[in-house]
Parts: sequence; C-alpha cells; structure tokens
Amino acid sequence: MNRYYYDLHIHSCLSPCADDDATPANIAGMAALNGLQIVALTDHNTTRNCPAFFQAARSYGLIPIAGMELTTSEDVHIICLFPTLDDASAFQKVVDERRIRIKNKPAIFGHQYVMDEDDTILDEEADLLINATTISIDEAYSLAESCSGIAYPAHIDRTSNGMVSVLGGFPADPPFTAFELHDAASLTEYRSQYPHIGEMTYVVSSDAHELGAISEAENSFLLDDEPYSSKLVTERLFAHLRRTDV
Repeated sequence: MNRYYYDLHIHSCLSPCADDDATPANIAGMAALNGLQIVALTDHNTTRNCPAFFQAARSYGLIPIAGMELTTSEDVHIICLFPTLDDASAFQKVVDERRIRIKNKPAIFGHQYVMDEDDTILDEEADLLINATTISIDEAYSLAESCSGIAYPAHIDRTSNGMVSVLGGFPADPPFTAFELHDAASLTEYRSQYPHIGEMTYVVSSDAHELGAISEAENSFLLDDEPYSSKLVTERLFAHLRRTDV
C-alpha cells in the first residue's frame, strides 16, 4: 500500500470559466510542482483536452485520469472519470448527443480552447459548454458505467450546482458510491446530516479554474500498487471509488 496525493477535479482552458493559461501542459506542470501523483482533467461537458493532458502529465511522471464535469438536466454537477482515453471518448460521444447547443460568446463567458501537448491551439469549441445537458442524475451514473467509468456528485458542500443545494438534500438511496467535497472540513457536518453517506468514499478536490488553485499534496488515497504500474494504480483508484476494494 502506498499513499497517492490527488486532485480529481481540474478545469483547463477548454472550460469557458477557466483561465486561458490553464493549458493541459501547464496544469500537469503545476500538479507535479505541488507534489501530486494522480490528477484528473474534468472540463465542463467535454473531454477534448484529455489527450493532450495525458501526454503532458506522463512527461512529468503523473498518473492522468480522463474526466468530465457533467451538468445534468437538474443543473447538478457530476464528476465522471474514465480509466482510458478511449472510454472517455466513448462517453463524449454520448454527451455530445445530449448537449443543448447555444453558441458561446467568448467576450462574456470566455474562450474554449482545445490544445495539444505543446499548448498549441488546435480548435475553439463553438458551442457553450457550461449549460445543462438533457442527461439526468440517474442517467449520468448508468451512462458513465456503460463506458467503464464512474460518476459521483461534485462539491456537495457548495451552493452553486451542488446536489444538496439543488435537490434540497442527499438522496436516501443514491446510485453513487462516492461524493466530492470542496472543503474537507465540511465532512463531519454532512455525515451528521446524512448518515447514509458514511459508507461512501469521499473525495476532496479543488475544482480549480486557475493554476494557482490546484491542490497541493494534502488529499490522498492509500492504494495497493504491487507490482507497480500506472495501469494498476488507476485500477485500484477506480476500485476504491466504487467501494469494491472494501
């Protein structure tokens, strides 16, 4: 068993609300500088910067995770993570069919840049990425699973797009096996208010939209990584999030 410091919720310059200098390569470099080992890129409703992030992250010795922060039809943010780029790409195709297409206005919302691993702009997403999709919360879980991924509610302790705030509480019989907090200090409060989440895996991540907000080496998982490989660590991470390692 070894301790792995992580941040599983980071936005790149493809998210319109993120800084333009939050490029895949810059994110990887900052994560390495901060002492992280496992890092997920989770742009709003897209995984298109994950390939560049994977290449940049591996050059720094990081274990990259392909992800997305999905906005459900209820306007709840859900973290969706995938063990491979192919799995993330398959999920992207599903989400693309369920997006509500509204043209982005960069002067208002920000640019949406697709980059390569050298921070060269390859494309700019034309349709706004931060609006809700037609995918419900329950569908998000099953659709992610169908692409070998996992989905869980993002920042339940925040008022903006948090499940508890939007729904008025945490579901009594949730399809999720994990949940995310923005502030680790709120864990006791939420476990007291919703005792049934005590058996779930909790994740504390930054929801960084700028390089300076990426987590330092403070949140970690203990994972069985023998015999070591990045693929095995990824498998163990997903098992932990799914609670199949208990």
